[in-house]
Amino acid sequence: MPDQIPELIDLEAHRARRDDASQAQDEKAGELVRLSTADIEGMDTAYEVALDDDADTDPGAGKVLVPVDTSAAPVTVAPGERLPIIPVHLRPENLPATARRALARAAHVAAYHGVRSPWYGCKLGWFAGRGLFRLVGKQIAWWWVPNSVALEQTAADAKELKEWEKIHRQLKATRLWRGSVLTAQNIGLAISAPILWNAAPAAALAAACVGAVAALAHYGRPAGQTLVGTAVVAPRFRKLNSNIVLRAYYAAGLGKPDKADQEIRFGSQMSRDARNTGSQVLVDLPYGKGWSDVQGSREKIASGLDVHVNQVFLSPDKSSSRRHTLFVADRDPLAVPVGRTDMLDCKPRSIWRPAKFGKDERDAPVSLLLMWISLLVGAQPRKGKTFAARLIALHAALDPYVKLIVVDGKNSPDWLKFKLVAHRIVFGTHPSPNDPDPIGNLLAILDEVLAHIDRVNTQLAALPVSVCPEGKLTEELARDARYPDLRVLVIVMEEFQVYFETEDQEVNKQIAAKLSRIQAVGPSAGVVIVSSSQKPSGVGAGDVGRLFNRYRDNHAVRFALKCGNRIVSEAVLGGDAYAEGFDAATLPVGDEYRGVGYLYGAADATPTVRTYLADHSDAEKILTAARAHRERMGLLTGMAAGEEVERATRDVLADMLTVMGADSAAHWDTIAGRLAQQMPEQYEGTTAEAISAQARSAKVPSVNIKRDGATRKGAKADDIRAAINRRDTTERN
Repeated sequence: MPDQIPELIDLEAHRARRDDASQAQDEKAGELVRLSTADIEGMDTAYEVALDDDADTDPGAGKVLVPVDTSAAPVTVAPGERLPIIPVHLRPENLPATARRALARAAHVAAYHGVRSPWYGCKLGWFAGRGLFRLVGKQIAWWWVPNSVALEQTAADAKELKEWEKIHRQLKATRLWRGSVLTAQNIGLAISAPILWNAAPAAALAAACVGAVAALAHYGRPAGQTLVGTAVVAPRFRKLNSNIVLRAYYAAGLGKPDKADQEIRFGSQMSRDARNTGSQVLVDLPYGKGWSDVQGSREKIASGLDVHVNQVFLSPDKSSSRRHTLFVADRDPLAVPVGRTDMLDCKPRSIWRPAKFGKDERDAPVSLLLMWISLLVGAQPRKGKTFAARLIALHAALDPYVKLIVVDGKNSPDWLKFKLVAHRIVFGTHPSPNDPDPIGNLLAILDEVLAHIDRVNTQLAALPVSVCPEGKLTEELARDARYPDLRVLVIVMEEFQVYFETEDQEVNKQIAAKLSRIQAVGPSAGVVIVSSSQKPSGVGAGDVGRLFNRYRDNHAVRFALKCGNRIVSEAVLGGDAYAEGFDAATLPVGDEYRGVGYLYGAADATPTVRTYLADHSDAEKILTAARAHRERMGLLTGMAAGEEVERATRDVLADMLTVMGADSAAHWDTIAGRLAQQMPEQYEGTTAEAISAQARSAKVPSVNIKRDGATRKGAKADDIRAAINRRDTTERN
């Protein structure tokens, strides 16, 4: 039989364009080479879609994606730099990850085929039996010489008797000879088979049987079928070569190939990244082009590469304004969930160690060190903002030495379980079953935090240099039982903007001033602020608006998930981030992209982070364990331990009635003076404006009071009693 004609296989996913005919080796990327069917079927990875099919290739031919030689285009290297000898993913620091991926793939393939081995056995038997019948049939056909019948018939039709007799004699002789050969073969098999069966070693017999069955199965398998199926189907992906990148950049208008001074060049070889998740290359733009030109062309570059824009990532390079790194992921990395948080192991954490926040676009872990910073989280509703902020709060909760303060401006169930560990907790802006006096509580808590900052700074200044070398809080001091005041405070402000726009402008001013001061002086005293908001701009007016902007802008680290527009993104990330090409309004939309955002300010790079997941049940499990850790170590404090907020601001209404005595009404300055005089440990330094604001937040009206010949604003005792009755009724219900 004639040999089977090998199929033509396109070895490269893109039809290479080569201008220099001398580069013969590079041109192999676009050549057609011959592979046998066995070669194709032996490949364990199949591809769903091939990219950049060659127009000259037979549409029915198989396509296999392979790495492309990267030396086709000019490569420029910065002075002093050398090209890597060992690929990045095979270097010692990355070799364990590469080995894990290879072993995981091998384990998957082994398990896949192991489960299907009984079916493979059935197919093997069927193919072997079919091969045996085909072999016998071929031998019979060989003996019969089937083509001779046609020759005899042709001679008979032509009435050429001599020719017919000649053919017939040759046919009989051929059949006699071939029959003798087959008879000798069968007699030899009949004699030798029993002898070998009894004389040969069992291992040799087994190997011979396996080989014979395998050979018969291979011979008898139907066309187009294989014994073993494909265990891995690779996704549609791009492996870069120089011409693909050049095509994309020239199509985006970033250079001109016909002008020497406008050519796109490369500053490195094209290679896979360290985690083998995509391809990367250092690109040098023409002189006169820079980062601002390329950052606005990302979508055009993606179109030129024939991939989704979510797979294209550009990073500026410090060595030159016209140089940047192009990274093209094999698939959309932002749509791949990174899984649940490792905090589900419920083991204690340390606030002095980075919190595992998520993974970046290259699947590298992203951690966030909370000490000495404040974090702002901003996004549209239902984009993962609360989950991201809560992830940080859970990390803090698992450190028993941290005092956690939670202020939930939206009064949602998302933070309810933090009552298990929170030193202080506030819900909403109006009295509710969760919090009968949220504004009063918040003011008291802010005063407590400010007092804590003063105590910490005073104590640190008094410590000897041998204990506190730099006059700063350290991990050892924060965990030393001799200094219970030197604890790290973590304040989580969910929808913090609502406390800048309450119904009382005086209260707004107080809250704004206190928060701004805490943010300014708190980090050095171990106070960490985590603020989240869906409305990070346009809040308040006058001093309140100014303080709100100062509070928002002084966050050192920003995390912006999907925002509604560029203005909101700038409010979260800051104007510098937008100038650097980071616009959270351009982040993709969809349920699969929840928890995806830009982390700005935590490091030199600004990764696109997919946060780990901790849902409501996960949070409850972690917080239950966190409470157990604190109870075991005797570190449960504040409201979680059953303590109430200081009466100094908590029950200001009752204290006002006490100092008013028999008076039916009094001016605000009179009430403030009496409180400071009669209860100095609680109200020293208080002002008429502060008392007025707290009373009015409890619905005590500020009215004109005529006393001692003067008419000024004040409060009536009956109004105060009515407010107390309303509060008590709410608490009973």
